[in-house]
Amino acid sequence: MQETVINIEGLSKSFGANKVLDHFDLQLHRGENLVVLGKSGSGKSVLIKCIIGLIEPDHGKIQVLGKNVLNLNHVQLDQVRVKVAFLFQSNALYDSMTVRENLEFPLRRHSIQLSAGDADQMVREALQNVGLEHTIDMMPVDLSGGMRKRIALARTLILKPEIILYDEPTTGLDPITSQEISALINQIRDKYQTSALVISHDMRCVKTVAHRIAMLIDGKCYAVGSYEELAASTDSKIKPFFD
Repeated sequence: MQETVINIEGLSKSFGANKVLDHFDLQLHRGENLVVLGKSGSGKSVLIKCIIGLIEPDHGKIQVLGKNVLNLNHVQLDQVRVKVAFLFQSNALYDSMTVRENLEFPLRRHSIQLSAGDADQMVREALQNVGLEHTIDMMPVDLSGGMRKRIALARTLILKPEIILYDEPTTGLDPITSQEISALINQIRDKYQTSALVISHDMRCVKTVAHRIAMLIDGKCYAVGSYEELAASTDSKIKPFFD
């Protein structure tokens, strides 16, 4: 039986009269890439922000690595976040910091005490993983969109997380760079055996990275299956995604 690293049960979230998540259920297994697929505005980003405690749901249960995140205080939640990396859709790099300083930020944020040599080694290893060690002293403004995405991914790797949450990792990128980022997601999973929850509506990315796909439709986990299984569906709510 596969180990579950994220377990979501009955998750509900409304904004005024807009019910975004409606008793949503989902399980992420250790070592898999699970894609949550849905239309723009369907609640995918709300879901991922609930998981890491950026948004408080109205109802439901979220367990991450065995911890019920909705019952944790700030200190306990930070302890979980050390093991769960979040790749923001916007990359969220600090423009006033060099690439090195951006990657060192999580170490300072979580008060991880390291010698200068050890910190430098961790930064360089993370940059090697994304093929950009030569950018270590550059500024984000001097990097292309694809390079900034890779740097943001390197920053998520600095603490060797068990889980990575990807929020639209290929948005705004050209098709070739999108495929490179998708391939990199698989390489990271293979090298570090990370578990990944990928929010996307980019079907090329979905096909490349997904072990399983969860369809977020009408606020619910409408269907779960492999790309091939869902692509063969004749369901009128699923079929348009794969046409």
